[in-house]
Amino acid sequence: MASIRLLLAALLAVGASACAAVPPPAPLAQASVEARAPVTILVSIDGFRPDYLDRGVTPNLTALASTGVRAAMRPSFPSKTFPNHWTLVTGLRPDRTGIVANKMEDSQRPGEVFDMQTDDPFWWSEAEPVWVTAEKAGIRTATMFWPGSNVAVGGIRAKEWPNDITGGTRPEDWQQFNIQVNGTQRVNAVLDWLRRPASIRPQFVTLYFDTVDTAGHHFGPGDARTTAAVGEVDAAIGQLVRGLAGMGQPANLVVVADHGMAETSQDRTIPIDRIADPADYRLIEATTYVSLAAVPGHEAALEASLLKPHDHLTCWRKADIPARFHYGTNPRVPPYFCLADTGWVVVKTASARMSDRGNHGYDNMAPEMAALFIASGPAIRAAGTLPSFDNVDVAPLVSDLIGLPRATGLDGDDTSFQGILIRNRGK
Repeated sequence: MASIRLLLAALLAVGASACAAVPPPAPLAQASVEARAPVTILVSIDGFRPDYLDRGVTPNLTALASTGVRAAMRPSFPSKTFPNHWTLVTGLRPDRTGIVANKMEDSQRPGEVFDMQTDDPFWWSEAEPVWVTAEKAGIRTATMFWPGSNVAVGGIRAKEWPNDITGGTRPEDWQQFNIQVNGTQRVNAVLDWLRRPASIRPQFVTLYFDTVDTAGHHFGPGDARTTAAVGEVDAAIGQLVRGLAGMGQPANLVVVADHGMAETSQDRTIPIDRIADPADYRLIEATTYVSLAAVPGHEAALEASLLKPHDHLTCWRKADIPARFHYGTNPRVPPYFCLADTGWVVVKTASARMSDRGNHGYDNMAPEMAALFIASGPAIRAAGTLPSFDNVDVAPLVSDLIGLPRATGLDGDDTSFQGILIRNRGK
């Protein structure tokens, strides 16, 4: 027994000695935190008037404005969705981009009509959007919806099914628009792109919300349901901001709208068939304005009807559209164009019924057509409210933020933002 006790004592002594000889484990090293370069995110909230910020339902947008700048931005004419979204990313007015309306024709494509489903590069390639310029410069881009962002700009679409596209440039990542994709899903898609490794992470991103415009059309800009839609999109902006902060991703956020919204009513309609004889014209588009072509041989009769004073409607030959609209030189602008007074809508016939309570497309200087602008981020000084400016200036600002050299020949420039940019790369 004594020998066993001696053996155990010896073993314990050896174990203790061994333990004493091994240094304690070093503390685990802290995981390195990636130093992320700022990204630029261009957000469109379709149909968002600047005064919607005053309804008490936009804490996230208001917070962004308080740390950056806000303005009531002037849309381009016509104050419609597709023309203005293409202007926002090209810096050119609709008359120069070729996207002159939501619905249009081109003499090179007889029998074909452009509408908001059209993705043939033929219609879109008269102007280069900022994501194409960036991709050519080696800057990776991604678009979570934006009118035209699914188009291979500069490409050629085959006439036969499956209508393959040859050539052209798209964003490296893009999503085909679907109105059923909700705001949270759209934000999560952007955040997922930004969680990627740096080698495949976009440096410029677009994000698009249609909810406010849809509500404004259906219910009118003053309706409580439109205000609720404003709050819903603001909540999605909050999700985006919190998600960026959670991953330590600095971002320059540029939040815009394409146009505002005006109240409309069935009591304020203008039947175009009461203005001119349908036998004299071919109607291309009738909303807050009307565009027409004369039936061959009926030009004089149509002009005699159109080109005289009308209540709440002014008509011009294409060449006579007032210069301040910067509109009417593009071949896709029809030969005759009539603009309704703000709040009035042109309908095809006297019997037509109008369900919408709100619309846009009016004089781009009308207060109801003003569009939201907010910019905030590490490259933007907190400077309060800026004077109003034209939306052709947004593309030059975005180019500055992502480091593209200054483009020439644009309708806009970055003069409005020189005092607020903390760093102005690409000069």
